[in-house]
Amino acid sequence: MITVENILLADGQRKDLFIESSTHKVIDGSSLLALPGLIDTHVHFRTPGHEYKENWITGAQAAIAGGYTTVFDMPNTTPSTISKQTLSEKKALIEKQLEEAGIPLNYGLYLGVDKNHFDEISKCLLDIVALKIFMSSSTGSLLVSDDSSLHAAFALAKAFDLLICTHAEDETTILKNTDLYQEKTFSTHSLVRDEVAAAKGVEKAISLAKLYNIRLHILHVSTQDEIALIRQAKDEGVLVTAEATPQHLFLDDVAYNTLGSKAQINPALRDKKHRIALLKAVQDGIIDTIGSDHAPHTLEEKALPYGKAPSGMPGIETTLPLLLTAYHNKLLTLEQIQKLTHDNPKNIYRLESQNDWTLVDLAMEKTISKKDLKTKCGWSAFEGMTMKGFPVYTILKGHIFTAQTLGALTC
Repeated sequence: MITVENILLADGQRKDLFIESSTHKVIDGSSLLALPGLIDTHVHFRTPGHEYKENWITGAQAAIAGGYTTVFDMPNTTPSTISKQTLSEKKALIEKQLEEAGIPLNYGLYLGVDKNHFDEISKCLLDIVALKIFMSSSTGSLLVSDDSSLHAAFALAKAFDLLICTHAEDETTILKNTDLYQEKTFSTHSLVRDEVAAAKGVEKAISLAKLYNIRLHILHVSTQDEIALIRQAKDEGVLVTAEATPQHLFLDDVAYNTLGSKAQINPALRDKKHRIALLKAVQDGIIDTIGSDHAPHTLEEKALPYGKAPSGMPGIETTLPLLLTAYHNKLLTLEQIQKLTHDNPKNIYRLESQNDWTLVDLAMEKTISKKDLKTKCGWSAFEGMTMKGFPVYTILKGHIFTAQTLGALTC
């Protein structure tokens, strides 16, 4: 039995935690905060096909270091996770890598929607957490942008009571902007993948969710127009929820000046007004979840010129410290952070309860340094930023991991 004594909860109460374990351990929680094990519903751990960027050994280490006990991995791998076979092969690789890591991480997998593999959806119902639709091109080859395929996907989601998660940008707008803007600087990325593309994508996704009466989760919301559409849809009773990423919450397009390609993500970083509107939407509950969109690429890849450098940045290790720093700056409450990182994901994805916990030192201050990162890519867009509030213990399936050393105190 693991006993955590007199620990602070997000609602301000104190209590003792009792966690089943094969080893007896008592932790003094009087100077710590307990959050239910964090859930990151948006990661790219790059297995199979791109393990040189990340795999489930380094990805699991990064998750534990960030306080996460559950992750959901995206399907844009090589090969893409679009069938029963590719799903089974991917799961076998993950299980092998997690065993090697010695980390029994909870995980779920998305099935990528592909118009040539609609027949595979019914075969995978018990093995997936949701369908993922890329309505615009991003990393990988998955793309569903034509209306006929989108209608078919939403109809299948209705038939099988599946959640649809969308990367909602309008591909036609992006292609037009690509032809329009010939300047090859990284800041051009925010012009190519502009606010109009994002709003059009969200508007279409919501209209389909309303038509088919299905559950829709819109990923990485980044603009005030998307927020307005989501707010209106919620008011109308549409079954829509929304995610924001830390990068869209805490970075804006000024970051290109210092970060260059490291600031290139999909959807793109926005003007400060959108970042402020996004934070307000989080505070108001229009945004339901925070997903890291942990999307590692090597520094060599990121050193390529615009047009060749891939989009994406790592983030699972810095998400909670960023949110806790926002708490210290009176931008978020602890209860809001718990809802965003555990309660709402659990409800949206219909997850069973786990007795996993993330124990946080709210007073710990640390400057983000690449030497401390567990992710294989070895860099962070937030490097050099001093944050306040870090996980110190991650309790997963009766095992205690120290977040900083990843040493398992119980086995």
